[in-house]
Amino acid sequence: MLYEITILQFTKMLKNLIVLLEKAATFAETKKFDIEVLLNSRLSPDQFHLIKQVQIACDTAKLGASRLTGKQAPTHEDQEKTLIELQNRIHSVLDYLSTFSEEDFKDSFERKISQPRWEGKYLTGKEFAIQHAIPNFYFHITTAYSILRHNGVDIGKKNYLGDMPFKS
Repeated sequence: MLYEITILQFTKMLKNLIVLLEKAATFAETKKFDIEVLLNSRLSPDQFHLIKQVQIACDTAKLGASRLTGKQAPTHEDQEKTLIELQNRIHSVLDYLSTFSEEDFKDSFERKISQPRWEGKYLTGKEFAIQHAIPNFYFHITTAYSILRHNGVDIGKKNYLGDMPFKS
């Protein structure tokens, strides 16, 4: 279960984020302004800009998977300033996520997961995934989507959700 709700969903949503960023680039090109305007946009003065939203979504996906399985995550220095650099970061995380299998998650439910800011407290892997990693990931993906939408990029819910496995 944890594999499906983390690796598979993180992968799908990061791929959707690439599509959103491509639509943002097309929008900027069509309207004849520098894409950096969008990359540095934010919804509120006290929220992170689009670049940071993408960085945190990537970090949440890779570190969530790492903490749940014990596999070493790649490091990123948070130096991205361009669209290409952001896309490369997303692809790097997607490459990392592609190394996981269901077997990697066999002991994840009860794994004790902590972080320095939790001051010695921990969550089980199941609690960590459901109550921290997944909501945090979607928060930053949604905020990235909202920044672009707020700035006029022609995206909608179908772009956010991506392809669905419909049956007939």
